[in-house]
Amino acid sequence: MPDFQHLLLFIAAGWLLNLTPGPDVLYIVTNSLRSGARAGIVAGLGITAGCFVHIFAAAVGVGALLATSALAFTVLKWIGAAYLLWIGAKILFSKAPQGTTDLVAVAAAQPARRLKAVFMGGFWTNVLNPKVAIFFLAFVPQFIAPDTDNKALAFVLLGVLFNLNAIPVNSGWALAAAWMARRDAVQRGMHWLDRAAGVMFIGFGLKLAFTDNPAN
Repeated sequence: MPDFQHLLLFIAAGWLLNLTPGPDVLYIVTNSLRSGARAGIVAGLGITAGCFVHIFAAAVGVGALLATSALAFTVLKWIGAAYLLWIGAKILFSKAPQGTTDLVAVAAAQPARRLKAVFMGGFWTNVLNPKVAIFFLAFVPQFIAPDTDNKALAFVLLGVLFNLNAIPVNSGWALAAAWMARRDAVQRGMHWLDRAAGVMFIGFGLKLAFTDNPAN
């Protein structure tokens, strides 16, 4: 493990990265705007669970395979792109709740199966994105000392720390979006916010589809 100073740097860098808007943040914010803070927090937990998959996969070598194998990277890339496009189309053509009363009723009546679907949506959004695996392979080893005896264990521990530190940031996005959803101006524009979110998801999907393997 890094010393205390480098550990603080690792935590700060992780927070800054989690504050950066991307598919994960968009997924959290969209669910919070439509269904309240609880749905947004559950979405964030699903994303965190997906990150754990990448961390442990990278520790056993699957992440390295994605970084070096054009076929493995391309297959996962196209599956992930298709999933993001599907989410984008689903949001783009869905009906948004109208009015604060309607939104509060939706948030209060969240069925368990709906929250499970939100969780799994965040999970698959992350798991099916090979860029997340490449990110962990590039970011985490920078904070592992060269003389570390068990680098795989250090990688897992730092990855777990990164994911746990992401939870309050993701929850913050969810709470902020839920608060914004109660504003009258946001409620009046909810239809257009949904359309914008759908278009952005489609854009993320297309961007992923045309991403080259970093090893090339």
